[in-house]
Amino acid sequence: MQKPGKPRRNKPNTYNSSERRAPSKRTRPFSRDKRNDNGDEPREKRPFKRDFKFSGKRKFTKKSFGKFEAPEKQEVRLNKYIANAGICSRRDADKLITDGLISINGKVVTELGTKVMPNDVVRYAGEKLRNEKNVYILMNKPKNTITTVSDERSRLTVIDLLGGKVKERVYPVGRLDRDTTGLLVLTNDGALAKKLTHPRFGIKKTYAVEVDKVIKPEQIEKLKTGFELEDGFTKVDNAYLDPKVDTKKKVILELHSGKNRIVRRMMEHLGFRVKKLDRISFAGLTKNALTRGKWRFLTQKEVGFLMKISSNN
Repeated sequence: MQKPGKPRRNKPNTYNSSERRAPSKRTRPFSRDKRNDNGDEPREKRPFKRDFKFSGKRKFTKKSFGKFEAPEKQEVRLNKYIANAGICSRRDADKLITDGLISINGKVVTELGTKVMPNDVVRYAGEKLRNEKNVYILMNKPKNTITTVSDERSRLTVIDLLGGKVKERVYPVGRLDRDTTGLLVLTNDGALAKKLTHPRFGIKKTYAVEVDKVIKPEQIEKLKTGFELEDGFTKVDNAYLDPKVDTKKKVILELHSGKNRIVRRMMEHLGFRVKKLDRISFAGLTKNALTRGKWRFLTQKEVGFLMKISSNN
């Protein structure tokens, strides 16, 4: 049905099938054109070679076009091999080598710069080392979990939470008390683990602390200015009441100290009893959607960020 408006005008058909439009100068002739670019001679037909027989049911795979061969593994320096095994950093690995604690294929090696082939057997303290790829894991540690690889009393550890889904031998970076919850990094990268835990690199950590009494402004100021504990002077980088809670019994602490149980000891020094302690940030990493007791692999961008902040300090 014609829409209301101006009447349609039927244009007369002026096209003549015997006439042909001249080809544009900009366009090149089609590849199927029998003429080439320079003359009128017809193109030579190229014979089609079929290297394999096709059937409708066949699925094409890499095997259809030849066997794929991976490049051979190259030799690696011994100190890097030891670091990849999660024993220590490369610098500490050099000391282990010079002290004669490393053997290759049953022979003690003390020369720095020694290289290891993929089939060599490297041992440290009688234990065979494995040259594994570096793995980086972020975990939201739950309560009543031990931050160790194994426990003599058969208590639940952070390694048990992985459920055997990680083949590499990873270790927790730093420690969280059994009753402390929150973010924990696990890796087999010994060099990065040392930088994230050493006080010299000043890696920042953020805790949410819930106590049994109301926190006064002068007590928050005391946390910032610092005070003496049994192992020396200590203070936090920043402290403020949690704006999400109206009870004034929850404080957010930002610090870079790696002393044992430092947050609990600081709050106890001011007369508080810690009811809940949760690490909400570690080295710039946050929980986001990572629920309690769950874990995930760090992205390449996150690993690069950890490498950057640990090298800049």
